[in-house]
Amino acid sequence: MTHPPFTGLTDWAELMLRDHGVLRLAWHNLHQIDAQMWRSNQPTPGRVEQAAKAGIKTIINLRGPRSDGGWKLEAEACKKANITLIDFTARSRAAPDKEMLYGARDLFNSIEKPALMHCKSGADRAGLMAALYVLIYCEKPVAEAMKQLSLRYLHVRQAKTGMLDSFFEAYAPYEAQGMAFFDWVDTIYDPQALHDAFMARPWAEKLVDGILRRE
Repeated sequence: MTHPPFTGLTDWAELMLRDHGVLRLAWHNLHQIDAQMWRSNQPTPGRVEQAAKAGIKTIINLRGPRSDGGWKLEAEACKKANITLIDFTARSRAAPDKEMLYGARDLFNSIEKPALMHCKSGADRAGLMAALYVLIYCEKPVAEAMKQLSLRYLHVRQAKTGMLDSFFEAYAPYEAQGMAFFDWVDTIYDPQALHDAFMARPWAEKLVDGILRRE
């Protein structure tokens, strides 16, 4: 996608107010996964500049292609800082589809690193992709990967976002039997069955969707 150079006051208003960016001015939910990958919430242009100074070469926007002010500001800041911006769609309230899982693997293998992944809050989609990065790219056990889905990052597994935890838990017994992750994805994993079996807690839904206003 082409990243246009236009920004203005309307873009900043959208980022700060409509996208709740004012709540992220002091809280960045920024964490290092390994020497080559970081995760965070939606960065401001100033944080993009800081990322460039820290050596970040690629920023992965897990919110997918957008046209709002926050995206325009991020795109312009990345262009100015000579950082590659990649739009990749991850979902926080659905069982990951197989196309997305293979896309994540290709992404991790192809991007220039060090890199930073972000969603809106840095809790759920960033957690999913961070866990996949640990499992697929770093080749760590699924138990290690699941540490990226934690209350430490404000991930709430009792809400619909807990479907992400269930996804990795579904693979765990097959990993214990020696089955490779993508062999499990190809032959065993059923996204619809996982979706149908998951039950969220009403209080957690009110917290995540009503109070925290997560995407």
